[in-house]
Amino acid sequence: MFAALMAFLLLQAVEPGFTPLFDGKSLKGWILVGGRGPGYVVENGILVCPAEGGGNLFTEKEYSNFILRFEFRMEPGGNNGVGIRAPLQGDAAYQGMEIQILDDQHPKYKGWLKPEQHHGSIYGVIPARTGFLQPAGEWNEEEIMADGRHIRVTLNGVIILDVNLDIVREPAVLKRHPGLLRTSGHIGFLGHGTRVEFRNIRIKELP
Repeated sequence: MFAALMAFLLLQAVEPGFTPLFDGKSLKGWILVGGRGPGYVVENGILVCPAEGGGNLFTEKEYSNFILRFEFRMEPGGNNGVGIRAPLQGDAAYQGMEIQILDDQHPKYKGWLKPEQHHGSIYGVIPARTGFLQPAGEWNEEEIMADGRHIRVTLNGVIILDVNLDIVREPAVLKRHPGLLRTSGHIGFLGHGTRVEFRNIRIKELP
């Protein structure tokens, strides 16, 4: 307990302005929507989407412009996502935006993944650079920045997506993804029937 407290205090000291979104003990501050099985659970200070659980776990609070930092670990073939500026109703990948979390090099995805479905992509819209994930079973560090129309994703210290949403002009894409025009909404983890773990989830709101 003392070590965990010291780690928390150190994290706060080196990251001024960031606020924890997960207390390591409960789902306080979160809302489960469309949950399956046990939904999301807390295990040894880690937020877990079990393979038999899942659904969408959203923050109670809405956010507009922010820097979100977290760590995640996937089982082989793991699949989840981070919903941003999403409403509580509807599919967050379309009514908001989904930043893909995926073990995209797993054999089960070989040959059919579209570029905009790889890890770190704005799902179905803009592809991210690939090849910077740690192997399944190891922890990754990720940062998602949303500042107006500017979206940036940094994985393990490497910028893998850095775009202005205004580059998306195709009428069919804009019609299918109305969430690209949203300016605020909930942040959520979007479970897809595989075990994915999260820790050190914190946020800094931008003006």
